[in-house]
Amino acid sequence: MELRIVYYSAPSGNTRRFVERLGLPAARVDDDEALRALGEGPICLVTPTYSGRVPAPVARFLRTPEHRSRLAGVIAGGSTNFGADFGRAGKLVSSACGVPLLHTFELSGLPEDLEITRRQLESMCKSPHPSTT
Repeated sequence: MELRIVYYSAPSGNTRRFVERLGLPAARVDDDEALRALGEGPICLVTPTYSGRVPAPVARFLRTPEHRSRLAGVIAGGSTNFGADFGRAGKLVSSACGVPLLHTFELSGLPEDLEITRRQLESMCKSPHPSTT
């Protein structure tokens, strides 16, 4: 199974930098052309958390049944300054979509976050794609 990364990043660029450093095929949730270029198959969503919520562009993306059906996992970024809300968007998406929360990282992530994420994604690629609704 080849997993693709779909992400949202605000102007701060933290999530974009994290995804770029992963070095995997990726597209922004709001870039229809790039999403089409990713092709079919399972996706892993990488999202920041803002004010303890899922960003609006991510919520819009997930309202599309095709996108939700392809979702295999979620990774969340954020700031530990927000305490219990750190990475909360990932927890919300995981719960709502029935997919695993693979990792949470702060700001644009540390090298350790990239390694953990790569291991998690590699493990997912060895497993059958879970059916989600």
